[in-house]
Amino acid sequence: MSAQPATPRAAAVRDTCADLTSTGRPVTFTAVAELTGISRTTLYRRHDLRALIEQHRDPAGNTLTLAQMTAQIDQLRHSLEATAATVRRHEDQLRALNRTGRAR
Repeated sequence: MSAQPATPRAAAVRDTCADLTSTGRPVTFTAVAELTGISRTTLYRRHDLRALIEQHRDPAGNTLTLAQMTAQIDQLRHSLEATAATVRRHEDQLRALNRTGRAR
């Protein structure tokens, strides 16, 4: 596979995304493909072009990638498991205290 030159296409995608953003239109792969003449398949497959579009789609960086979402879910699962273990321990302590109180 030959290396593809990144500059002309990347510049066109960057300029198109900036134009869409400045006019208040949504930055979508379809819109960028129509305005640049670059196929959507190419925009999706070329990581540099895809990254440019995704940057302009969410300039604040609020969109999570699948890997980020997976990591976040894993962290939440671990936190939930730790909280559940604490609740079980507290329930055991309460049962023990109730038994002690009844024994008196």
